[in-house]
Amino acid sequence: MTEVIETQEAPAAATNRYGVPAILLHWTSVALIVFVGALGLCFGLIPRSSRLFWINIHAVVGLAVLILAVLRIVWRLRHGAPDYPEGTPALTRRLSGPAHWLLYALMVVLPLVGIVAYVWHARVFDFGLFKVNFGIASNKPVYEAAEEIHEFLAFSLFGLAGLHGLAALWHRFVRKDGLMERMLPWGRA
Repeated sequence: MTEVIETQEAPAAATNRYGVPAILLHWTSVALIVFVGALGLCFGLIPRSSRLFWINIHAVVGLAVLILAVLRIVWRLRHGAPDYPEGTPALTRRLSGPAHWLLYALMVVLPLVGIVAYVWHARVFDFGLFKVNFGIASNKPVYEAAEEIHEFLAFSLFGLAGLHGLAALWHRFVRKDGLMERMLPWGRA
């Protein structure tokens, strides 16, 4: 008579840190958004002779932000967020998810509207090694409307990201509850 031995897998240990890919995607997104946002705010200060070059840089980096946002969404859907530290307030738990998803939505919609503004300005994406020309004629009503929406969305992203950063700092330095350490490269589990 053969005996059947059942093996039970040990339950997965709760994790309270984001994984390395999520941390890299987060901080790379932060750096690119700060760069592209600062560049966008400085367009009026850039001499006309070099403005088109910097507008192209803004557009190409914006495309990178879009790609990173899509990767972040896919990663988040597949891996979820880590557990909250013990004692995390209920309000934080309720607002965290919607705030993150709104940030992701802005990081997707903002560059898409920027693409509309860029393309209907009859501009060509110059990636250095190759160019992408959609062959669309300049259409002032379309690109002006898209630029206004793009600017509104940019300030919305800056505002929400600023609140997100302030909340993280509050958790780190006031509550000292370990919530921010979940996303820091040097944080502890």
